[in-house]
Amino acid sequence: MPEDKDQSLIEHLEALRLMLIRCLTALAIGLVPMFLLSPYVIEWLIGVMIGANEAKLNYFAPMEVFILQIKTALVLDLAVCLPYVARQIWTFVLPGLYDNERKFIRSIVLSSVALFVFGVGFCIFFILPLIINFGLSFATDNITPMLGISNVISLGLWLTVVFGVMFQFPLVTYSLVKFGVTSYEAVRAKRPYVLVGVLVVAALLTPPDIISQLMLAIPTYLLFEAALWWAKRIK
Repeated sequence: MPEDKDQSLIEHLEALRLMLIRCLTALAIGLVPMFLLSPYVIEWLIGVMIGANEAKLNYFAPMEVFILQIKTALVLDLAVCLPYVARQIWTFVLPGLYDNERKFIRSIVLSSVALFVFGVGFCIFFILPLIINFGLSFATDNITPMLGISNVISLGLWLTVVFGVMFQFPLVTYSLVKFGVTSYEAVRAKRPYVLVGVLVVAALLTPPDIISQLMLAIPTYLLFEAALWWAKRIK
C-alpha cells in the first residue's frame, strides 16, 4: 500500500510538472508576437482613453516606452493564452472531481468568460475615458496637464485586469450557495458586510479617486445581487 501511494504521488507530481511546462511554453511562444502587436494596442488604447481631448502623452526616459511595450505584451500574452492554460489546468484537476462538480464547472465556464470580457470592455470604453476626462477637468489657463504615457497605459492595463477579475465575484457567491458552503439566507443577512467589503476592495485596487472606486464597486455589487437572486431561484 505505501508503494502504491508513493507511485500515485509521483504520477501526480509528474502530471503537474508536464502541465506547468506546457503552460509556460505556450506563454513563452506567444510573448514574441504579442510584443510586436503591443505598439498598435498602445496606440489604440490611447485613442480610446484620450478621445476627443487634445492632450498628448509624454515619456521621460529613453527606455520607458520599450518597458511599457513589454508590460503590454505580457498582459496580451496572458489573455491570449488563457484558454489553453485553463484547458491544461482543467485536464489536470478533472480526475479528482466528482461528476456533479465537473458538470457545474462546465456550466459556469462560459459565464466566467462572458463576465471577464464584459468587465474588460466596461473598463476600456467607459471607465478609462471617464478617469482621463476627470483628470483633465482640473486644467486651467495656468495649470497645464502633462500626462506620462507609462502612468496612463499602466493604469489602463491594471484596471482592465481588475475589472475582469472583480466581475467574477458573482460566480463565487453563486458557487458557495450552490455547493452548500453557505446558505442563501446567511449571505442575504450579510449584505451590509458584503457591500463594505466590495467598497474596501475597490478602494484598494483602483486609483485614489472616488469615481473609479464607485465605478468598480457599484457594478460588482449589482452583479452580487444578481447572483444571489439566481441562487435563490436554484434553491
